[in-house]
Amino acid sequence: MELPFQIIEVLERLENAGFAAFVVGGCVRDFLMGMTPHDFDITTSALPKETEGVFADCRVTETGIKHGTVTVLYKGMSTEITTFRTDGNYSDGRHPDSVSFSRNIEDDLSRRDFTMNGIAYSPKRGFVDPFGGQADIKSGIIRSIGDPDKRFSEDELRVLRALRFSAVLGFSIEEKTCQAVHQHKNKLRKVSSERIFAELSRLLCGKDVKRVLLDFSEIFSEIIPPLGAEIGYEQGSKYHNSTLYEHTARAVEAAPDTVEMRFAMLFHDLGKPSCRSVGEDGECHYYGHGEVSAKMADEIMRALKCGNSLREQVVEIVKYHDIPVETSRKYIRRQLAKHGLEMFTAIMNAHIADDSAKYDFCRERIPKVREAIVAAEQISAESSCLSMKSLVISGNDLREIVPPSPLMGKILEKLLEETVDEKIPNEKSALLKRAAELKEILSRQDN
Repeated sequence: MELPFQIIEVLERLENAGFAAFVVGGCVRDFLMGMTPHDFDITTSALPKETEGVFADCRVTETGIKHGTVTVLYKGMSTEITTFRTDGNYSDGRHPDSVSFSRNIEDDLSRRDFTMNGIAYSPKRGFVDPFGGQADIKSGIIRSIGDPDKRFSEDELRVLRALRFSAVLGFSIEEKTCQAVHQHKNKLRKVSSERIFAELSRLLCGKDVKRVLLDFSEIFSEIIPPLGAEIGYEQGSKYHNSTLYEHTARAVEAAPDTVEMRFAMLFHDLGKPSCRSVGEDGECHYYGHGEVSAKMADEIMRALKCGNSLREQVVEIVKYHDIPVETSRKYIRRQLAKHGLEMFTAIMNAHIADDSAKYDFCRERIPKVREAIVAAEQISAESSCLSMKSLVISGNDLREIVPPSPLMGKILEKLLEETVDEKIPNEKSALLKRAAELKEILSRQDN
């Protein structure tokens, strides 16, 4: 196993001082899967104060001294070093009430969540794998270490971690572990919103997300209750060949694997059940569901306590995911003025994901959507006027025509609209002339 030289030297220092030391957890798992590890956690038989003594010439921070963790800054690399330990009870369902330090690596590995994460390695001693983690990695299996009920009772977030690993790695969940996942789903209510959001963000971007969403639908409806209304919901539409929840899962997988796109497609049809109407031909319609879904998405993202920027992106994509698509220059310029290139592209990608999750004939609309994206990129590259800041005049230039007032604001908005539609050029003289005309027109309308 290739390790950064700093990690090798840290391990050697501890070994030379008479202690056992290993890299452990995710970095070992990633290496065994042929992936490049980026974070390296070290576990050792040295007690925290003994570790501090070994690295007395380095900057050492007692980052988690209660649980045996110190952070060593060694030759430019910050490394967490934790003493072998066993955990006491988890009364809060998240953290151990107490820990007991050990000199035995197997004690430390036995407290971890899944066999694939219960493997240690050192250049001197090789791999330590008492629970068959390497075999499970080779077989693509997620299996709890020891009793699954105990593992999930210790830390409720492990329920979602199991699903996240399954979606990201494409692994199946071993039968008893899977049973425990279902049995402990209600305990996710105790987990902080921030932790739920972090795991869900990674899960949704996984390559096997559709299977996990479908196989564990009741767990996702536990996290996001409005999804429960989608499960088994027949859409009654000539465009849809699946239930609403199945369509959502397929649309999520079809979307680009970015956090904003995957969340947007998870939420894009939440409002459908409340917007349902039936036409004379018996066909179901869902007028206005984009806006209703957007409001619901906003509430959910706020509850998950994600960042404002991501929340706003998701809400905008959801709100406009079903707008009509045209490829005319006028349409594209208006959409770019309203959304900008990046957001317009995201909205078009939502169209593609949505149509990809319907009957095959709906896919025939996708080339037109891709054409709209290309046209938007070309128009955006022209550096023409598509926003208020691109207008060559501002309110200061209009003061001789109209004083600062709501009327001035209306004139500027109308000037931008007509410039976007290419009715007038973005030139100062033309804009000032049109501003004077608009003053008269808008003043008469107000009177």
